[in-house]
Amino acid sequence: MSQQLDAALREEIESLFPRYPTRQAVVLPALHRVHERLGYVPIEAVVELAELLGLAPSQVQDTLSFYGFFKQDRPQGRWRVWACRSMVCAACGGENLLEFLCKKLGVRPGETTADGRVTLEAAECLGACDQAAALLVNDTLHGNMTREKLEQLMETWR
Repeated sequence: MSQQLDAALREEIESLFPRYPTRQAVVLPALHRVHERLGYVPIEAVVELAELLGLAPSQVQDTLSFYGFFKQDRPQGRWRVWACRSMVCAACGGENLLEFLCKKLGVRPGETTADGRVTLEAAECLGACDQAAALLVNDTLHGNMTREKLEQLMETWR
């Protein structure tokens, strides 16, 4: 089994220790850092992280599996696109935008394009009802989306 957490990532995670009351409280921010660095959290990284935190691997896995944000089976694309499926976004064309994305990218929600560039996700709510229809691309929210705006945005993913 190859090492997933390099020395720099271990140091970054260890630097979190003083900010939190327990090592269990460090699990979520540590998972974010692992996911950001590796593009996913393979089971080997779960075991290494548990060891670093002095926890059972099941404790780390429980946190990881609770959140739909984390990928565990394979790396996500460079661009992770979340299309909001809330009732408000759906009423403003969100479902149509999701279907458009599926056709243009050739993937379904939860899948990554063959070239590894884009991972498409369906979000139940992005909390941006005032900007429906909304997309989250990596950490950037795009509101009041239309097909035309989406086509322009997709050009930046090339």
